Amino acid sequence: MIGPTSLSQRPLWKRMLGLSTTVPPISEEEFNTEVEKNLRWNYAVNFLDGATFWFGLSFMSASTILPLFITKLTDNPFWIALLAMIAQASWYLPQLFVAAATERQPRKKVLVVNVGFFTERLPIWLMPISALVAAWNIPLAIFLFFLGFASHGIGAGAVAPAWTDMLARIIPVSRRASFFGITSFIGTGLGTAGAVLSGWLLITFPFPLNFFYVFLMAAISITVSWGFIALTREPAPVIHPPEEEGVVAQLGWAKVQVILKGDDNFRRFLSARLLGTMAAMGAGFLTVAAIRQWDVSDGLVGWFTAALLLGQTVGNLIAGFTADHYGHRITLVVGLLFTAAGYLLAILSPAAEWYLAVFFVLGVGAGINIVSGILSVLEFTTVRHRPTYIGLSNTTAGLGSVVAPLIGGLVASWSYTALFALSALIGLAAVYVLATQVAEPRTIKQHFDPDRVVVTG
Repeated sequence: MIGPTSLSQRPLWKRMLGLSTTVPPISEEEFNTEVEKNLRWNYAVNFLDGATFWFGLSFMSASTILPLFITKLTDNPFWIALLAMIAQASWYLPQLFVAAATERQPRKKVLVVNVGFFTERLPIWLMPISALVAAWNIPLAIFLFFLGFASHGIGAGAVAPAWTDMLARIIPVSRRASFFGITSFIGTGLGTAGAVLSGWLLITFPFPLNFFYVFLMAAISITVSWGFIALTREPAPVIHPPEEEGVVAQLGWAKVQVILKGDDNFRRFLSARLLGTMAAMGAGFLTVAAIRQWDVSDGLVGWFTAALLLGQTVGNLIAGFTADHYGHRITLVVGLLFTAAGYLLAILSPAAEWYLAVFFVLGVGAGINIVSGILSVLEFTTVRHRPTYIGLSNTTAGLGSVVAPLIGGLVASWSYTALFALSALIGLAAVYVLATQVAEPRTIKQHFDPDRVVVTG
């Protein structure tokens, strides 16, 4: 028998997950009319969400500020490797596991806003708390920091397929890349200012008060961004035509297996994506390498962040305006070439100041990957199967993100030069696969349809 308390709680959870109301589907013509009607509004509120979110992220850069914080707490390289692994993998890994549930949800905003507030936004507040705790209990500070950082990353990954699909629903394909490019450009531009501010905070206030202020800025800005995305106006789902005889509608692991076996072009794309993620194994060790080799100041690390974000703004614009016209494959190739060049420049750097150029070049590659890495997968399939394709693509990248920092940590213990050289070589291997083995999905007349493959046995 269900008691009064559980009965009273049940509607709340239903509302959070969007299960308490029925969303009647609409025709494709009605859907397109609603998208066009709300396009300016949705463009504006999601632009503001992205801009404030990127500004907040500049205060918790996993390539510069966070490794610096960890080096203040411990000299054990395990924690640097763990930080790099969480930074690269936590957003990617959960996505395949939530793809089926996301596909079943008629409206995606309820997952992005209601669930994302608790899983993605609130955990950030543990980070400024960890900085305060560092003044009197370093082990507890490390625990709180990693709990907050990992929870934020995993929570963001859990709602990422819904967020990506929601944006695909409200922004037409002809404007998606420019939307992402402009949003990321302004956001990382603000982030560059944020990086300068974080550098000032780091040198003006004593440890750990300086990191408390830095992390507090991140928590406030990322929470404000949630308020903007909550204003999104998402249309109702489109009515699907009746399934033809012999067609099997699949969800979950059955669909994943069908896609991996049957969609050859997407499978090759996943290989390139995995290699591209592995190429990032050196990213989390650049700041540590500079600290170990030249004993760089906290203020210079703040400028490293600014250079990284300035490079990202350039990469955002390159991807945003190029991909709309020529597709995302070419921009991903260019981004990987910038990534490889950045690591080679790190090897050749004769002084710490040269790392400003290193972070700028790597930032260009990262900026391109932010836009085209998210949007490219949307063009491999139809709207019906997008969450599974998104989850499969990003979880594949996540597997590489788990392995890469572990390998990177082992190689770094021997030689940072060897680590950066290996990262560059893997990046060039990803370029080869993407440029020679993967067809631009826009040129494919008919996409692979998992529903038309009957699973037996």
